[in-house]
Amino acid sequence: MIAHRSIQFNRSVKSIWLPCFYTASHAEGPHSQQYRDPALPQRPDHYDAIILGAGGAGMMCAAMAGQRGRRVLLIDHAEQPGKKILISGGGRCNFTNIHTAPDRYLSANPHFAKSALSRYTAQDFIDLVDSHGIAWHEKTLGQLFCDGSARQIVDMLLAECEKGGVHILLGNAIDGVSHDGSYYKVALPNKTCAAPKLVVATGGPSIPKMGATGFAYDLARQFGLKVVEPRPALVPLTLGGDEVMFRELSGVSADVITACGKTRFREAALFTHRGLSGPAILQISSYWRHGDALRVNFLPDHGPEWLKDAKRDRHSATLASLLSTQLPARLAAALAEKLNLPGPLANLPDSKLAMAEERLASWPFHPNGSEGFAKAEVTAGGISTAELSSKTMEAKKMPGLYVIGEAADVTGWLGGYNFQWAWASGWAAAQDI
Repeated sequence: MIAHRSIQFNRSVKSIWLPCFYTASHAEGPHSQQYRDPALPQRPDHYDAIILGAGGAGMMCAAMAGQRGRRVLLIDHAEQPGKKILISGGGRCNFTNIHTAPDRYLSANPHFAKSALSRYTAQDFIDLVDSHGIAWHEKTLGQLFCDGSARQIVDMLLAECEKGGVHILLGNAIDGVSHDGSYYKVALPNKTCAAPKLVVATGGPSIPKMGATGFAYDLARQFGLKVVEPRPALVPLTLGGDEVMFRELSGVSADVITACGKTRFREAALFTHRGLSGPAILQISSYWRHGDALRVNFLPDHGPEWLKDAKRDRHSATLASLLSTQLPARLAAALAEKLNLPGPLANLPDSKLAMAEERLASWPFHPNGSEGFAKAEVTAGGISTAELSSKTMEAKKMPGLYVIGEAADVTGWLGGYNFQWAWASGWAAAQDI
């Protein structure tokens, strides 16, 4: 038996009552009511599409498909939808970036994201946000945040789902998925649902404490789809060996340029008790691989011979005192100690000053790892885009099977890019359902 429960969600514009459907095991309690919703068909339940995962991509796809007249079922094992949305952007949700472009995404196929991103743009999502009366602001580098709470974005998506008549099943573990040649069947603890279309929007394994798993990859392999090795992305990096001393700078941050190979980012870096973090490090971490060197320019606004100029103009200054005018005191002292150039600049040969300039402009770090999926904001890798249509997100080998959002091998930069991929890929799949 299915228990029907109405749950009230707070919204910035008005309060709405969105019907969510739970299995009886999750609805039982002193205030629960046990009855079957007459709107639901008899077992097995048949829909036009079943969407697995009520995160950003899943809710977007469900809402848009429902509004196109499709009968949609949205399923999630969590007790509430949009859990990652709620914690994003410090609780204010960095919901998109006005500078969204395909070259700000990583994938084995760098062209894959072009189609979806061009057909559902950042402005399209901004228009949706505006239509719900949600106030927002731009911080830095094109990042857009809610003035209020990330809850506003979740409630907006739920309202759009309600508009499309989407049925939502929360708190439901999936016992199995199968395909009989015509229908995809999703087995739940006490019912089986079927549809000719199945959308995988369950994300990757980043932040497992939020319930994230590798379910999408198991499902892909079940249906013969290849998976690009998943790895933590937008994640703090750890230091060991001779670089352990930098962990003593925990809490110190500075505006830097980080580089790995040909990729560079200029933002703040933060030293932690385990190594390196902050936006500049999170950004470059998506490009870093174990064994790679990471280089940091601690003085990005200084010219190539600034120390030689300082020697002429401030010949009695020491390297440590000079750096302390440019960087936080603890960081300046640590760098000066590592460079080991004591005494006034006037006593140092130009060759040694040139070496110090070069080192400060490209300081090598050799991370011994990252803080893993537990601290990664997203997952790089995932279901291979070679298996999918870039226009519809449908699997080429399995008609009716779609992969959207973080489950696919598309990973954006920090700053709202991954949410924009969720909206765009979800929208693209919905147009084909």
